[in-house]
Amino acid sequence: MATRSTSIRVRRRPTRAGVVLDADLIIAAALRLIEAPGGNALTVRRLGVELGADPSAIYRYFRNLDAMLIAITDRLLAETLDGFVPAAHWADSLRALAEGVYRSMLRHPRLALLRAVRFTAGPNELRAADLGIGLLMSAGFSGPDAVRHYRDLIEAVYALAAIDASEMTAEQERAEEQALSRAYATLPAEDYPHLAAVRADLPAMSEPAFPGVLEKLLDGFLMVSKR
Repeated sequence: MATRSTSIRVRRRPTRAGVVLDADLIIAAALRLIEAPGGNALTVRRLGVELGADPSAIYRYFRNLDAMLIAITDRLLAETLDGFVPAAHWADSLRALAEGVYRSMLRHPRLALLRAVRFTAGPNELRAADLGIGLLMSAGFSGPDAVRHYRDLIEAVYALAAIDASEMTAEQERAEEQALSRAYATLPAEDYPHLAAVRADLPAMSEPAFPGVLEKLLDGFLMVSKR
């Protein structure tokens, strides 16, 4: 169950570096540490150093590190929502929303899995749900159907983005491509008749599934919509 990530009242006193802390400043610093070259460097101690503050000051704004991470993931949704421009047709608007969330997750790969599996109950996640469900209701879907279709859409976006955001080194990517090429090229037709028949098309198996899955979902919605 999601919980409120920030307290209602905090004392706004300058840090040792003369900076007045607030939740936005802490989130920005935490995101810098998460995305630091060489790997996620976020700890409460390092966050205190980054902010020039005693690490315990963080707990005036966030109950614990997990609550702060949830607040960060909710804040990242604003990247999509603040730049969202509705299209003339509801399906095009849903596509733009889904693509915006997907791109945002790829921009922040170290948080992609967390974003895929945690419900934040934050203002931006609620805004996204309100927007998506509203678009589906404008297409003529009933409330229950709109909720179900939005769930299917956003869960697919999150899951596929989490897969595509998985960090691999350039060397790992090359090794994987080479291994797949060798496997496809040497498939014995007697053991794998159907794979051998589509041998030339098998490299598509390693391409991102997101574009095709998104279009299939939207095509399905269009087929059963009333508008």
